Amino acid sequence: MTLDEALSELRARIEPGRAEGQKAYHKQTREVLGIPNPVLNDLTKDWRQSLTVDERIALADALWKTDIFEARLSAAKLLTQARIKPDDGVWRLIQSWVPDFDSWAIADHACMAGQKRLTADSTRIADVEPWTRSDHMWTRRAALVITLPWTKQNHPKPEDLAIRDRVLGWAEGYVDDPDWFIQKAVAWWVRDLSKHDMSRAHDFLEKNGSRMKSFARREASKYLA
Repeated sequence: MTLDEALSELRARIEPGRAEGQKAYHKQTREVLGIPNPVLNDLTKDWRQSLTVDERIALADALWKTDIFEARLSAAKLLTQARIKPDDGVWRLIQSWVPDFDSWAIADHACMAGQKRLTADSTRIADVEPWTRSDHMWTRRAALVITLPWTKQNHPKPEDLAIRDRVLGWAEGYVDDPDWFIQKAVAWWVRDLSKHDMSRAHDFLEKNGSRMKSFARREASKYLA
């Protein structure tokens, strides 16, 4: 499938009158076509089933470079799959997108694809750690969003617990950051963790909660007694 063919399929699914509302909601300055997310899900599922891994990587790269809102979402969805072999090229492409992040919807879709590659090979956490020191807020935020699977395990292995502690260390380094998106990301990580590892979430808030913005502290402690 060529980029032109993919864009034609996307444009054929535009919902008249939707683009302006999406553009305002997502605060986009880039082109927004106006395609519902479930439609993108169905379309990219068909693409995944018909393309090889290398073809998916090439198409995802080309879609991302168009800088069209739905094309970037579709690029991420093309690569969101638990089992992809080989997947080193997929991981490299996802990492290359991180400096381009500038909105939560695009960043979160790309991070969902990245989550699958991290859980497939947890040693890739070492590739993520430098993001925490970036001057780019969206890159720093992505380090927490992409590691969210480690908040959700009911029976974590010792190496999973080590990753939890590692990411909580990153989050501790973020609590003095006044940016709303960073505070929200810390709260999101700790809130989700509290459902499966109450003691670690409680200890984090005992140590750092007073330095967090009030809204983030409330969100992080939502499920704690």
